[in-house]
Amino acid sequence: MAERPVSTSPSRETRYRIADPYLRFWLYFLGSHVGEVDRGRGDRVLARIAAGWTSWRGRAVEPIVREALSRLLPDDRTPWLDETEAAVIGGYWTRSNDVEVDLVAVDRAPVARRIGFVGSIKWHDRPDFDTHDLVRLHQHRARIPGAGDETPLVAVGRARSQVDGLDATYGADDLIRAWPD
Repeated sequence: MAERPVSTSPSRETRYRIADPYLRFWLYFLGSHVGEVDRGRGDRVLARIAAGWTSWRGRAVEPIVREALSRLLPDDRTPWLDETEAAVIGGYWTRSNDVEVDLVAVDRAPVARRIGFVGSIKWHDRPDFDTHDLVRLHQHRARIPGAGDETPLVAVGRARSQVDGLDATYGADDLIRAWPD
């Protein structure tokens, strides 16, 4: 699956992501190490999975969070959004990855007229979004074409963030509501 950064300026940057999460897991952790399992050294593969799990999980959850937010928004936490301002929820990055933002809500993609919010996903075992993350999000927001100081900030984590300075926060329980029974 091809993904492009969303903002108010066109970009030729493209990232390719394998859409199937099971295949992504297989290729990242197992594919090139099947020989070790065959030789009875599955313990090494398991150690690599344990060491890389947090990082892999963080990337794996991003498309799920974006999909959940696109189903949920606008809602009572985002009174500044109307129906069109979060029509597409993507990400933004530069070629050098010195700017990488997990969530950018726009009215259309890949070249938007307006940015509804920018945000960060923190899906860690440690406390989720903290003041250091907020400072970094402020810095990155300033580098996204079409975003400015008035662009709202959103954080998504396993639990809702308690950091002051965010316009909206979402936790895992909130995201689950995107797929009603």
